[in-house]
Amino acid sequence: MKKLRKERGWSQEALAGEAGLDRTYVSGIERRVKNPTVTVIERIAKALGCKLGDLLD
Repeated sequence: MKKLRKERGWSQEALAGEAGLDRTYVSGIERRVKNPTVTVIERIAKALGCKLGDLLD
């Protein structure tokens, strides 16, 4: 997720805004201290314009 976010030149705040999430939650996911639900992962994938499986690698 972080790699895809950075490839787009987005900050955590920008991704959070696009996905309708809090920036601190996005940060927690990237640091692997938060375990997002499938629904949240789907929202992030949609915001990044990628497939759900791209985030699960």
